[in-house]
Amino acid sequence: MKRGRSISDPPDLQFKPLVVIELAKDAKAETKEWLIKKIMDKKKDGGCQLLVKSFVISEEDETIFLVGASMKRLLLGAEALGLVKECEDGYMRPFIYNNRKEYKNFIEGDEDFLTMAEYQYIIKHDLDNLRARDEKSIPGYPQAKLYPGKSIFRRLQTSGVIVQVFPLHDKEDLKRLTHRWYRQIRIAFQPIDQIRRYFGDTIGLYFGFLEYFTLALIPMALIGVPYYFFAWEDYDKYVIFATFNLVWSTVILEIWKRYSSAMTYRWGTLIMKREFEEPRPGFHGVLGINPITGREEPTYSSLKRTLRIYLVSVPFVCGCLYLSIYVMKIYFDLENLALEYNQEEQSTFSSLLLFVPSIIYAVVIEIMNRIYKYAATHLTSWENHRLESSYQNHLVLKVLVFNIVNCFSSLFYIAFVMCDLKLLRQSLATLLITSQILNQFVESLLPYWMQKRSNKKIKNKVKSLKIDTEFALLEQIHLEKQMDAYQGTFDDYLELFLLFGYVSLFSCVYPLAAVFAVLNNLTELYSDALKMCRVFKRPFSEPSASIGVWMLAFETMGIIAVITNCTLLGMSPQVNAMFPDSKMDLILTVAAVEHALLALKFILAFVIPDQSYDIQVKVARLEFESMEALKQTQQMKLSSDSVTEDTDAIYS
Repeated sequence: MKRGRSISDPPDLQFKPLVVIELAKDAKAETKEWLIKKIMDKKKDGGCQLLVKSFVISEEDETIFLVGASMKRLLLGAEALGLVKECEDGYMRPFIYNNRKEYKNFIEGDEDFLTMAEYQYIIKHDLDNLRARDEKSIPGYPQAKLYPGKSIFRRLQTSGVIVQVFPLHDKEDLKRLTHRWYRQIRIAFQPIDQIRRYFGDTIGLYFGFLEYFTLALIPMALIGVPYYFFAWEDYDKYVIFATFNLVWSTVILEIWKRYSSAMTYRWGTLIMKREFEEPRPGFHGVLGINPITGREEPTYSSLKRTLRIYLVSVPFVCGCLYLSIYVMKIYFDLENLALEYNQEEQSTFSSLLLFVPSIIYAVVIEIMNRIYKYAATHLTSWENHRLESSYQNHLVLKVLVFNIVNCFSSLFYIAFVMCDLKLLRQSLATLLITSQILNQFVESLLPYWMQKRSNKKIKNKVKSLKIDTEFALLEQIHLEKQMDAYQGTFDDYLELFLLFGYVSLFSCVYPLAAVFAVLNNLTELYSDALKMCRVFKRPFSEPSASIGVWMLAFETMGIIAVITNCTLLGMSPQVNAMFPDSKMDLILTVAAVEHALLALKFILAFVIPDQSYDIQVKVARLEFESMEALKQTQQMKLSSDSVTEDTDAIYS
C-alpha cells in the first residue's frame, strides 16, 4: 500500500459508522482516552455502551471518532426512547425489546427494522445524555468544570474540545433516494416515506407540507388565470373569487391536520410519549437543584429573563419595525420619482423604470430579513431561555412580527391609505417574483456552487495523502465535515408562510399570485432536495408529530386575510355605488360580511376534525391498553407486597 504523509489507518471496522465526532487539533491525549472509555463503558457504569474507533491524520493532526453500535444496543435504545412501531395486528405500539417478534417486519439480525435516521438519533441522544458522575472537571482541562448530572458532550463542545458532531451519509441509500427524488425531472409525488427514513420526521414533515401546499394551490391557480383576464375595474367578479379564497385557506389547513396526523401515526410519532425536556445547550446560570428531577443543573432567575425581554428585546424589535417603515417611506419616494419621470417622458424606458423601485425594495426587504434573523437569533440566545421549545417560540415570534411588517406593510399602505389598486398589483407582483428568485439563488444555487468548488479542493487534498481507495471513508468524512450545518426548517417554513400571505391577503386584486406560488414551489421541491442531499451536512433526526407553531402562524394569517379581502371589496367603486347616501351603512355591511366569513371559518375548523375516525380509534385503543397495563402492573405490585407481608408474619 502506498503511503504519503503519515496517516494512521482506521482499523478494520467491525461496525457500521453512523456518527462522526471531530476533536480539536490540540485536544489532550488523556481527554481522548477518557472520552473513548466513557463512550464504550456499560450503561450501569455511566457510559453509553457504544462502539467507537479513532484515527488521526498527522498532516493536520485531526482526531476523528467514528461511533456506531451493535444491533441489540440500538434496539434497546429504541425501547428507552419510546420509539413506536407497527405490530402484526396493524396497531402502532411503543417498541419493547423482549416482545420484538410481535412487531411487523422484524427479522432477527435485520438492520432495516429501524431507519438510518432512527439509528443516528439513538446514538445522538445517548451521547447528549452522557452525564458526569464523580468527575469534577474534564481530564486535561481543569477549567472545564463538571458536576453530577452535567452533560459531558455539552461541556466538551462549549470548551472547544469537540469541534462538531454529525451523522454520516449512507452513499448507497443516498444514491437511491436522489435518483427517485430529484434527479429525474417528472411530474410525480415525492417519496415522503423514503425521505423520512433517511432524514427523519422533521424533514419528512416539511417536504410533506411543501408537496401538500403546492397541490392545494393548484385550484386557486386554475381559477385565478381566467379571473386575471377579466376587466380589472369590475370588482363584482372578484367577490366570488375572494370568498372562495377565504374558505380555501381554512379548508386546506384543516385537511392538512388530518393528512399529517395519518402520516405521523404511520411513522409512530403521533402517539410517541414526549420525554422530559432537558435544558438547552446554551442555557447558563448559577448551579442549583432542579425540583422535578432532583439533579444539579444551572438555574436562572425568570425575573431577569423577563426584564431582558421587555427592556431590551421589545425595544429592539420596535426599533427594527420603525426602520422597516422608514425604508418603506424611501421606497414610496422613489416610486413617485419614477412616476413623475414616466409622465414627462412617456417612453418604453420610462415605463420599464416604473418597476425599478419595487425591485430594489424587494431586494432590500430580503437583505433586511436576513440581517434581522441573525440579530434576533443572538438576542433570543442572550435572553437565556432554559428550554429549546421556549427559545424557538420566542425566536419565531420575533421573526414573524418583523417579516410581516417588512414584507406586507407597503402593500397595506398602498391598499388602504393610497387606495391605488393598480400600484398594489404592480408592487405585489414585483415583490412576489423578486423574492422567489432571490430565495432560490441564495438558499440553493449559490451554496451548491460554493460547495462544489470546496469539494474539488478537498478531493485534491485527500488524493495528495496517497490513500488507497479502500479508505474512501476518509474522503467522505473530509467532504462532509467541511459542509455547512443545516440550520433546520425555520427558514423554509418562513418562506412558505410569506408565500401563503402573498396569495391569501390580496387575492381579489392579483389572482395570478397563486400561479407564481405554484411555480415557486415546484422549483423549491427540487432545490430543497438538492441542498439536503448535496449542500449541507446530514442533520440529526428529531421526532415530530406536527409542524408545530407554524400551524398557528398559518391560521393567524388566514384570519388576517379575511379582514383584508373584505376591506378591499368594500373599497371597490361597485360596492360603494350600492351605498351612495351613507358610508356608515357600507362600513356596517362590510363588517357584517367579515364577521360572517370569520364565523364560517371557525365553523369549518370546528366541523372538520383534526384526526380521521380511524386514527382516533387507534389512538384511543392504545391509551386504553396503556391504562390496562398500568393497572396490571399496580395489581402485581400490590400482590407482591401482600405476599411479602404474609411471609414476614409467618416467620415473625
